[in-house]
Amino acid sequence: MIVTATEFETNFGQYLDLITQEDIFITRNGKIIAKVVNPHISAVDSLRGILKDVPSDIDLDSLREERLLKYEDYV
Repeated sequence: MIVTATEFETNFGQYLDLITQEDIFITRNGKIIAKVVNPHISAVDSLRGILKDVPSDIDLDSLREERLLKYEDYV
């Protein structure tokens, strides 16, 4: 969700409730100045369903393993 800084400040409580469901981008003068995220939702969870062809059983450990394997191939 994208909101202005004024809107976010005015309705802070409502956005605190909303942050449990999605990230909030705060704008000032039409430019994004901040991103508020829920620290209990992993990046994997927030991307699942957005990216195409991402297996539903993917987790942080398997992503880490894949990244390390690619790194080992590189060096």
